[in-house]
Amino acid sequence: MLQHLTIKDFVIVDRLELEFSNGFGALTGETGAGKSILIDALALALGERADAGVVRSGCDRAEVAATFDVAPLPEVAAWLAANDLDADNELMLRRVVDAGGRSRAYINGSPATVQQLREVGEWLVDIHGQHAHQSLLRNDAQRALLDAHAGLGATVREVGVAWKTWRDAEQALRGASEGVEALQREREQLQWQIGELDALAFGDDEWATLDVEHRRLGHAASLIEGAQYALAVLAEDDAACERQIDSVADRLAGLAEYDPALAEVAELLGSVQAELSEAVSTLRRYADRVDLDPSRLAEVERRMDAVMTNARKFRVQPPELPGLLAGWRQRLAELDESADLAALEAKVATAQQAYLSVAGKLSAGRKKAAAEMGKAVSEVMRQLALSSGRFEVALPAVAGGAVYGLEQVEFRIGGLAGNEAKPLAKVASGGELSRISLAIQVLTSRSASVPTLIFDEVDVGIGGGVAEIVGRLLRELGSERQVLCVTHLPQVAAQANWQWQVSKATRNGATLSAIRPLDDDGRVQEIARMLGGVEITDITLQHARELLNLRVLA
Repeated sequence: MLQHLTIKDFVIVDRLELEFSNGFGALTGETGAGKSILIDALALALGERADAGVVRSGCDRAEVAATFDVAPLPEVAAWLAANDLDADNELMLRRVVDAGGRSRAYINGSPATVQQLREVGEWLVDIHGQHAHQSLLRNDAQRALLDAHAGLGATVREVGVAWKTWRDAEQALRGASEGVEALQREREQLQWQIGELDALAFGDDEWATLDVEHRRLGHAASLIEGAQYALAVLAEDDAACERQIDSVADRLAGLAEYDPALAEVAELLGSVQAELSEAVSTLRRYADRVDLDPSRLAEVERRMDAVMTNARKFRVQPPELPGLLAGWRQRLAELDESADLAALEAKVATAQQAYLSVAGKLSAGRKKAAAEMGKAVSEVMRQLALSSGRFEVALPAVAGGAVYGLEQVEFRIGGLAGNEAKPLAKVASGGELSRISLAIQVLTSRSASVPTLIFDEVDVGIGGGVAEIVGRLLRELGSERQVLCVTHLPQVAAQANWQWQVSKATRNGATLSAIRPLDDDGRVQEIARMLGGVEITDITLQHARELLNLRVLA
């Protein structure tokens, strides 16, 4: 669960250090005090999009750090290990945004990506925004909600992959059927080109070998002359180096008997004699081997000319010809496969059957979850003064299927405007829609494994006794996991196990937001303010105490 949150220079917050408790907590305060800023800051640490607007005016950067107890979440430890990040019973997510809008992310002190924050955040916190009921009017949101509630995420992804495979197979068949003549012309062109290079039989490293041999054969006369000249100077002339060095070495060796200082020079000359002798031997072997071979030179030149002709024909460099041939062969194999319409039709049928199989599995899961969800949401609706309403999840078929399966998901309501169940958007008023949305969120949160749930003014449009019931529902959730609710309703706040008050003040010319925990007396005062407005009377305070006592007695 969420343990600690540090916020620095974020919007109108200069610095906040918040310690969270378990159970149900309420965040209250006057309109505009910045109640939702805490939620926005936490969302930033969980990987939400960042921009320069979150940096407090006049500051260089904003920073948010959230610490979680993840000891009961082995999947988080596994994820951290898989991503080469330090794992412990505590997890810290940190986000820094500078005044230019650039952001940096950290997990347990190590640099991370925003995508990694989002991934690990899915196991930690579930935030229900104040406008969540608006998304419930969209079929895609309804479908996603049902699938998530039923734990069908993996099956949905399988269906998407199977759908793409089926569509790709159909596209290949359609392309082959529509372009038979063009494909045939391409096949003939490729066959001719491959035949040309097959006849050339040009190897991968042949051009480099030909180039070396051509340079050697083309300069054979110079090579022979140079080798003979070197042998003459080094060993064969009367004044050859070898003889001269031998004479000097013998002379110094004799003189070294009179002065040992010359012994070192004589020894060095001995080394020179050995190396010079080896060089002369190597030169003689080379001179014996190298010769003029005009016929071989002509043969190499003819081969290089044939290679260059093909390279110019196909507009590549000579060393690129083998790779070009390999590419043509691969393309010809693909065309041969695409020309087999029967094989392509079989692939389409196989892919279709695979899609229908996994989509059928998804349909079965949705059908079961739809019935359970309809019954459960209807029960919560009755608690929220919608006793005449009936919630249903319809699964109208989609002709031919779709990337998301064989059916659409449609939330329907019966009993509010006639007995016949109709789409949610056509039946519910604004206040009813808000309550229905809350019922769905409470239900889906109960089935989720996320340890921390945050509700950001989801009780908009609710009041009176219904508000008290909403508070009780949230408190019930708080007995199972950590719940935080931003609310303007005293009936909801009074049901909380703990409460924070958000206030706004001007300091040194800057408007700043602050949050303080409330003790029992502070809660009475805050609930009274929420009940009575500007002037708090004894009657208002008594009413506040009664609301808080109802929580204790419930």
